Amino acid sequence: MLGRWCSWAQRCRIPQFVKVGKTIRKHLDGILAAIARRLANGRHEGLNNKVRLIIRRAYGFHTAENALALILLACGPVTLTLPYHTATHPHS
Repeated sequence: MLGRWCSWAQRCRIPQFVKVGKTIRKHLDGILAAIARRLANGRHEGLNNKVRLIIRRAYGFHTAENALALILLACGPVTLTLPYHTATHPHS
């Protein structure tokens, strides 16, 4: 279904749709793999937003090391487990 939509979008006369269709086709294998493995970037986005907030609060710190220490205090240690890793997988 996504392939059919991309075909339609690339034949469309609206430049933005043509661009989106090309982009989806270019990344289609990765998109389908992410769907099949049930991966999402929600955790990463949440962590990124938290770090940005901490950096804004740390504006007056004298060194970057102090801001990094605050980030590690608030967010660390970070352990990410991918849903397709199993106990028998050598990299889990």
